[in-house]
Amino acid sequence: MCFTRIQAEKLYDTNRDATVTKLIELDSENEKLKLQVAKLSKNSSNSSKPPSSDVVKPDRAKRRRDKKKRKKGGQLGHTKHERELFLEDEIDIRIDYRLTVCPECHSNELVFLPDEKPRIQQQVEIKENPIEITQHTAFAYWCPKCEKIHYESFPQNVVKEGLFKQRLSCLVSYLKYKCNVSYSNIKMFLADVFGSPLDVTEGYLAKIIQKCARALDSPYHQLLEYLPHEEIVNVDESGHKENGDKYWSWVFRTELYALFKIDKSRGSDVLIEVLGKEFNGVIGCDYFSAYRKYMRVFNVTLQFCLAHLIRDLKFLAGLKDPETMRYGKKLLSCFKELFRIIHNREKMSKKKFIVSLEKQKRKIIRIAKYKVPQSNEAQNMARRFRTHGKAFFEFITTPEIEPTNNIAERAIRFIVIYRRVSQGTRSVNGRFACERFWTVIATCAIQGRSAFDFLNKALYAFFNNQSPPSLILNSS
Repeated sequence: MCFTRIQAEKLYDTNRDATVTKLIELDSENEKLKLQVAKLSKNSSNSSKPPSSDVVKPDRAKRRRDKKKRKKGGQLGHTKHERELFLEDEIDIRIDYRLTVCPECHSNELVFLPDEKPRIQQQVEIKENPIEITQHTAFAYWCPKCEKIHYESFPQNVVKEGLFKQRLSCLVSYLKYKCNVSYSNIKMFLADVFGSPLDVTEGYLAKIIQKCARALDSPYHQLLEYLPHEEIVNVDESGHKENGDKYWSWVFRTELYALFKIDKSRGSDVLIEVLGKEFNGVIGCDYFSAYRKYMRVFNVTLQFCLAHLIRDLKFLAGLKDPETMRYGKKLLSCFKELFRIIHNREKMSKKKFIVSLEKQKRKIIRIAKYKVPQSNEAQNMARRFRTHGKAFFEFITTPEIEPTNNIAERAIRFIVIYRRVSQGTRSVNGRFACERFWTVIATCAIQGRSAFDFLNKALYAFFNNQSPPSLILNSS
């Protein structure tokens, strides 16, 4: 309800206490409204909210006008991409075409040119029946001495494999976790493409997934053992659902591999479990409280993500309070200069590069900590720099670590897509499988290896009781 001037004067003249009470109520409501406005002004560019959560999006017509027009298809000067030909030993069928007469003058005096490069057209086709069905038969024998029927035992690898042998089991796992195909669609694919022999239940497909996950258990635990000894680890986490309950998918990304862990907790206890209490490397992460607690309790070195910080500064620069806005814009300008120095690294000597970064670091901290506006948002930002200022600039003294946590965010991106398709997991077995398949798929992508080939080798080792392949490069 809005007060008119007459109503306000009447309240003031009537009762001093009532006026004071009303002013306090109005001030409280005003603060609440300010908070609501601040929350509504958050979007994907000034906070960690996803783009899909933006309430108001730029006008499409305006975006089309602003976007530079270009022709569809290949661009002028763009390098042409051509597929390399299959090797000679990869070709199954060869058909040669030879001329007997000239196609123009019809002369039969043609001369074969063996040194001239021939024209080649290669084709690939799926065989009409690409599956191979094997039957193992153990015949019955009667023993008159013990009066029992006996059978010869099947080989252990045959029993372990079951109906789907090694490569077909790999295909099911690959479709499920690499291609994000649901059990129902995998069932339909197998029945439609391969016919009735592969018309199996979704429950059986789930059993195959668990079998393949157990084959990846040893490579997964090998990474778990290596992780606490790494010099640099980037960490991120994302929400995960299991039967409606809230879980968290954690990713631990190093230079050569990525390890995933699903846990009920989003706290520092996960960091303690995976990295230990004596981790001596540097962790790249966002400003979430779990990392700060881990740093405080165990004296671990952190590099807080500058991309997350810049989003928060953009939020400050977009607030209505003039002083807070100027404070945010000034810090944004300083970080813009910091990244300009980083991008021009190749043009500077190592000494000049470090000196320039240190100089800009001191300038940022000075502006962030002193003459801070009285707004809560600005004071919170200043408190970050007073408490953890050093942790925003560890990349200066540790050049191997990036100033942002993009490496971990890119690693966790594909499981966000998987989560949307699968709607999470349903049991401990589902979590167990996700952790191992995600780890293999992400690590193989980092190392430029075939995830299907790794799965195939891991299953072969599992079925034949051999040592599994390793996700650690140069490991025996």
